[in-house]
Amino acid sequence: MTEPVQIYVALLDEGVDVWRPIKAELVEGDVYRIIHQPYDRTIEAWQFEPGERVICRLIASNDGQILAAVQRAGA
Repeated sequence: MTEPVQIYVALLDEGVDVWRPIKAELVEGDVYRIIHQPYDRTIEAWQFEPGERVICRLIASNDGQILAAVQRAGA
């Protein structure tokens, strides 16, 4: 695996689009694995959780382009 990078996951049930910066490792191509890190489901709900493999794309946000997890990756 590679050095951790910052990606963003959507927070659910926020009423507006909110993206949480988190750490992930590049698996290959556009597939990343979310690294295990502090995550309290009682405080906020992430669209994808630590340990999951996700496909990331550059998307536009209020802060410019971010590398966002957009869907789960296949096994």
